[in-house]
Amino acid sequence: MIKKKVLNPERVRRIDGGFSFIPHRFLADGFLASLDQIELLLYLFLILASDRYGLSFYSYDSICSRLQITADQYVKARNDLIDKDLIAFDGTLFQVLDLPPIPAEGLSLKPALDSDRVEDLSPISQLLKQTVKDI
Repeated sequence: MIKKKVLNPERVRRIDGGFSFIPHRFLADGFLASLDQIELLLYLFLILASDRYGLSFYSYDSICSRLQITADQYVKARNDLIDKDLIAFDGTLFQVLDLPPIPAEGLSLKPALDSDRVEDLSPISQLLKQTVKDI
């Protein structure tokens, strides 16, 4: 078993003012692997933008601008996240939902790191790849 210790005690994360978190189940139960890159980007943005109830109300043009994605990419990712029961959207207001018991049916639960995947990885993807490999 790996023994963990805090590497920098002066910089331990804490919640000040805002509220964002991602449950460990998101990684361990296959939700991360079930999302494509744009879905993951939008989902993480909505988590960061939301309050303690998971609510936020950024406009699509603001989201597209901040994430540097097209309106078509945004609409597809938003609809896919709704279909996967990860978010709710009423046309104005987003809610990041509590994770369902399992990732949406019919999705590959294989890690997104299979050798048949394109290896054009951003630094965050490389970090996630190494983290998953080490688990």
